[in-house]
Amino acid sequence: MILIIRDRATKAQIDEMLEAHGFYIKLAVDIEHGILAGGGELHADCEAVLLEDGSTQENIWGASWNPLTQEVFYESLINIRPRQNNRSMEILDPA
Repeated sequence: MILIIRDRATKAQIDEMLEAHGFYIKLAVDIEHGILAGGGELHADCEAVLLEDGSTQENIWGASWNPLTQEVFYESLINIRPRQNNRSMEILDPA
């Protein structure tokens, strides 16, 4: 299940988003609006949910979160954006 999270995620929401992969959650984050979509099989699925919610693609970046280690991995195919000078799956701009 893909959820849009506008505030701090609850334990129940985290459990729902973990259903797809069990030990990590795929995310797409709208950096302009400060919201994320999490869960599902692909980062692109999360991106699509944010786009349907009114986000613009230029502001959406992909990542994954491991709740056991509390680590975020900023790698996703949706991050490959030559027109935004990001030619990698990793987010290259620290800002």
